[in-house]
Amino acid sequence: MNDHDLALARRGLRRSATFDPATIHDIQRAAATGIYDIRGGGAKRPLPHFDDLLFLGASMSRYPLEGYRERCGTDVVLGGRNAAYPLHLAIPVTIAGMSFGALSGRAKEALGRGASEAGTSTTTGDGGMTPEERGQSKHLVYQYLPSRYGMNPDDLRSADAIEIVLGQGAKPGGGGMLLGQKISERVAGMRTLPQGIDQRSACRHPDWTGPDDLTIKIAELREITGWEKPIYVKVGASRPYYDVKLAVHAGADVVVVDGMQGGTAATQDVFIENVGIPTLAAIPQAVRALQELGVHRKADGVQLVVSGGIRNGADVAKALALGADAVAIGTAALVALGDNDPRLDDEYRAIGSAAGYYDDYQDGRDPAGISTQDEELAARFDPVEGGRRLANYLRVLTMEAQTIARACGKAHVTHLEPEDLVALTIEAAAMARVPLAGTDWVPGQGR
Repeated sequence: MNDHDLALARRGLRRSATFDPATIHDIQRAAATGIYDIRGGGAKRPLPHFDDLLFLGASMSRYPLEGYRERCGTDVVLGGRNAAYPLHLAIPVTIAGMSFGALSGRAKEALGRGASEAGTSTTTGDGGMTPEERGQSKHLVYQYLPSRYGMNPDDLRSADAIEIVLGQGAKPGGGGMLLGQKISERVAGMRTLPQGIDQRSACRHPDWTGPDDLTIKIAELREITGWEKPIYVKVGASRPYYDVKLAVHAGADVVVVDGMQGGTAATQDVFIENVGIPTLAAIPQAVRALQELGVHRKADGVQLVVSGGIRNGADVAKALALGADAVAIGTAALVALGDNDPRLDDEYRAIGSAAGYYDDYQDGRDPAGISTQDEELAARFDPVEGGRRLANYLRVLTMEAQTIARACGKAHVTHLEPEDLVALTIEAAAMARVPLAGTDWVPGQGR
């Protein structure tokens, strides 16, 4: 409690838990402007997350692996169900879709450089494929979004996989936004949009009237690409059990489930904070769907990629233990590139934000030169150095996940399983469907 709050407390005053200062400010802003708040990033409200889980390391009942003598594999194959050329990745951590438009061309190049150096894939995001990203990405996933911005068959064929985006964790059921100040001449040309005018992305595909249309769309994309490319389907976590089943029935090779901690370039704040379910709650539902269809963790099965709030190797290992085959990172990748650098805090404050807060970056004035289309700001960012930093971060994530897997006696990170986990809270135990620590009780499943 600071001195001001202490003085108020001595007067018998206290803040409302319901109408706290941030809430009062939001009401006053809405009353003054008549518009809703738009921001980027993911949910900021406290949510059950991977921190609420712990691993049970080996002791007497299981033997750990010696890190310097016994191998622990990290490779993963995505898309072997139907595609002639599935992706063979060295690590189970991939880069999520972040568009050119939301990010600068140099930032997209850096993502490709870092992912390639670490042996994994990156993803285009909305707005099309840039030569910088394609040129530096060994494995590039092309996102096929409702907006169709920048989409053309040649880019589909030159990609290494295609991801049909039906939803995003920060806004399942809603479309995104790209503010006019980020629609530069180049962005406008790629997206066939008027320069400098705010744009809202569609919330559903224009030829989508129900799940059956997804089967047709997947077939069309396979024909265009000669059945060579894996087809992903990405959904925002809201009803993952049913959405995953429908995606598999439609022919998806890989399903991506994005929890509400996942970020976005820009959308309504009320959407980010109040729509969707946490990543921790989504994974077991998605895994159950795959298991019931008999396609979970099989050579000819459907792989599950999980995104939304992955920060460190422990998060990676916990997602894999719950049944994911790989994870995707977005916000963490941008931080690794150099975003939110405390050394730029004065400049972040000048745009109404602060290092580490993610507010107002959608305006395109990011002083790190990452989330911007301003040529002067973008020139600050070195894509070679950014790529090196990202590769270092990906290596650390992988080594941390390996360390945990070895401690649990596993020779591969994907051998981790739910019985290696316990939960610290009843909420996390119920969502993750693992026992509360010190008990054999999984809430909702009896004793």
